[in-house]
Amino acid sequence: MPDLAHFPADTSPDDLFAALARDGALVLDDVLDQAAVDALVAEIGPYVEATQPGRDVFSGFNTTRTGALVARSPLTRERVLDTRIRALCDRLLLPFCQRYQLHLTQLIRIMPGQVAQPLHRDRWAWGKHLKDVEPQLNTIWALTDFTRENGATQVAPGSVTWPDERVPDPAAVTCAEMRRGSVLVYTGGVFHGGGANDSQADRWGLNITYALGWLRQEENQYLSCPPEIAATLDPELQALIGYAMGSYALGYYTPPLPAGAGPEVVPPEHALHAGSGEYSMGSDELLAAIRDEIGAAREPA
Repeated sequence: MPDLAHFPADTSPDDLFAALARDGALVLDDVLDQAAVDALVAEIGPYVEATQPGRDVFSGFNTTRTGALVARSPLTRERVLDTRIRALCDRLLLPFCQRYQLHLTQLIRIMPGQVAQPLHRDRWAWGKHLKDVEPQLNTIWALTDFTRENGATQVAPGSVTWPDERVPDPAAVTCAEMRRGSVLVYTGGVFHGGGANDSQADRWGLNITYALGWLRQEENQYLSCPPEIAATLDPELQALIGYAMGSYALGYYTPPLPAGAGPEVVPPEHALHAGSGEYSMGSDELLAAIRDEIGAAREPA
């Protein structure tokens, strides 16, 4: 059985990225202290307890998945903006996009009796069309200990180079066992899946995922965190969940106003200030910026 590399929380981003590029997954140990984990559990817990289990084999008949955590959980917002994880996003995703985005927030609770999830690649959310780019970076923050008995995530280190059709040999798969407060970091290309919970207690993991800014988000952040809530957030987080242009003309919209009542083309952050008369870029400026960026992209290197 292969080993999954573990690193102290203060390991340099370059060293972490080298391991991530090689194995597709790693564990950062003891990133959060126990008081911080307790606070997250207390804040998210009422939503988790009200969430119904899945209705198919993949989502898990004894597994709950609770979302909209940017809107619901201020402490989750801090985790989304974690500088250690963002540094890895910069290295992994920015070579393929101008801006990456939040793809998913979900508290995954694997309850006793849950069988192991089928091994898969998260990048298959977009089908099997993406071959030459890495579209996403994933994290699972352990809010309970992750053990082999309670459903620690199964991972096949090094499987980022495998063809999609390969069926993982059990000997190539290990468990991401880690202490409460640690973080499993893995790419969209590594084979993995939730483990079987043969214990008598729940396994809680906070799943936060980032993706290239020109791809459709798995969790629709505009609906999970609509403008009236997003307007109250830190500007960096607003941009990360999608209230910013993704690239060139990606993300603009036209406010559905009466003829002549407002601008015709605005960036998505305009929705956060609708009615106030305040937004960061007017329609003429936005169109000029789009033209400039497209022109620059067309110039020979």
